[in-house]
Amino acid sequence: MENILMVDHTLILRKIAILEEYRLQMDEYTRISTAEYATDWKTQRIVERTLQMMIETCLDIAGHIISDGNFRTPDSYADMFAILAEQQIIDPKDQPAMGNMAKFRNIIVHQYETIDPAIVVGILQKHLDDFDRFKQSIIRYLVNRKGDRPT
Repeated sequence: MENILMVDHTLILRKIAILEEYRLQMDEYTRISTAEYATDWKTQRIVERTLQMMIETCLDIAGHIISDGNFRTPDSYADMFAILAEQQIIDPKDQPAMGNMAKFRNIIVHQYETIDPAIVVGILQKHLDDFDRFKQSIIRYLVNRKGDRPT
């Protein structure tokens, strides 16, 4: 019997629901100024940790799809989004933004003392929609793959 690889729809949908929750929480901070952000350590912790969790949720989804699809092994977190673009799972136009999110995640985790408030505020004001597009691409992928599930 052939081993059939299959995306766990339930797991991914659960992660998408978590991503949506985090995304809605970030709406509260989209109007903050760079000066306000730079001087409010509590907001910094909330926003940076939530962005980290959003990015890691996207990486979890990407990793699951890459593994189940038996796609090439990524060289980095950013490369995971390149693989999804290569496989037409996300729009190739969205890949650079998501790759930058993965790089930003590395800064949050490893170089947290160097986080530029202007970059964070820029993400809040201009790039939260990147997560929405990622989510929609994954949902489209799941719908298109529905026929791959055994009956």
